[in-house]
Amino acid sequence: MADKRDYYEVLGLSKGATDEEIKKAYRRLAKQYHPDMNPGDKVAESKFKEVNEAYDVLGDPDKKAKYDQYGHAAFDPSSGFGGGGGGFGFDGFDISDIFSSFFGGSSSRRQNGPVQGDDIKYRLTLTFEEAVFGCKKEITYQRVAKCPECSGSGAQKGTSAKTCPDCQGRGQVKVQQRTPFGMMQSTRTCDRCRGTGKIIETPCKNCRGSGFVKASKKLEVSIPAGIDDGQGVVLRGEGCDGRNGGSAGDLIITVNVRPHAFFEREGYDIYCDVPVTFADMALGAKISVPTIDGTETLEIPEGTQTGTTFTLKGKGVKVVNSQKRGNMYITAVIETPKGLDKKQKELLRQYSDSLKSGNHSKKDKFTKKFFSK
Repeated sequence: MADKRDYYEVLGLSKGATDEEIKKAYRRLAKQYHPDMNPGDKVAESKFKEVNEAYDVLGDPDKKAKYDQYGHAAFDPSSGFGGGGGGFGFDGFDISDIFSSFFGGSSSRRQNGPVQGDDIKYRLTLTFEEAVFGCKKEITYQRVAKCPECSGSGAQKGTSAKTCPDCQGRGQVKVQQRTPFGMMQSTRTCDRCRGTGKIIETPCKNCRGSGFVKASKKLEVSIPAGIDDGQGVVLRGEGCDGRNGGSAGDLIITVNVRPHAFFEREGYDIYCDVPVTFADMALGAKISVPTIDGTETLEIPEGTQTGTTFTLKGKGVKVVNSQKRGNMYITAVIETPKGLDKKQKELLRQYSDSLKSGNHSKKDKFTKKFFSK
């Protein structure tokens, strides 16, 4: 990974940039190098991929923290840091570490009773259209699951765990101590069974007696229409398996929406700048404008000024879990013609010479205020 550019450099930022600065830089560059804005441009395509890769890391707080500490090595499997992928990280995975709180903590009630599984966080990147219209995405992620060989018991198949003789299955033992105030009795976690209440004499070889293994799961996820960047979907019970009859945790999916080449989204409204010729703005015209539903006809009144915004009601994004929709705002922007030939330039001079006072009221007022004596 030595040939990779620094992700902060890719986004034109310095280390320590805020989340909002990272997001703004990403949106600006992703739009600049978007394939729809640069058809056939291989350099722009390469930069677009580089920008998206940088934001995939810096836009995720967990990945950003790892990158700030280790750089690109944090996501290089050969570096020893575990590599990185979209979704729940098992960097330096050790099943005994994950369940140390179950087997070795101070709360024997928690160890010996039902314990809910951990939640899993997953970041999913969507295109602008996928977020607007909704979609189904197939994802693969890592989770802690009950061992299929021992069904979570931790004992080798054909055997079973036995009740701990020291605590009689309670996970706790009573201890008496002599103190200056006399004999005191206290309760502590059983050392022999580590609070589980059971002894596994023949541990399962697949899970080494923990009852749990690291497992990969593939899942089809339904993304609702109208979801926005930074919003999420929670899938109950799709996280890590629980222990002692505890329920599974949740899968929490946060979406990252890539910018569109022409549309800008704010909430459920969409904004678009449409280039219009001077003649159409001056004389009035009916022009075709893009919307997320297809092409619409927009009437430009005679004498429309550049920067004028028109509203297309109900042409924005569908509100999540509702039939309501936002609006679309079209801003007409004059495009100054380039590459005029000799005849076109002469006609334009004749037009300019024919203008009278009042044809440019704003210019006349500006000139009178600042340049007339």
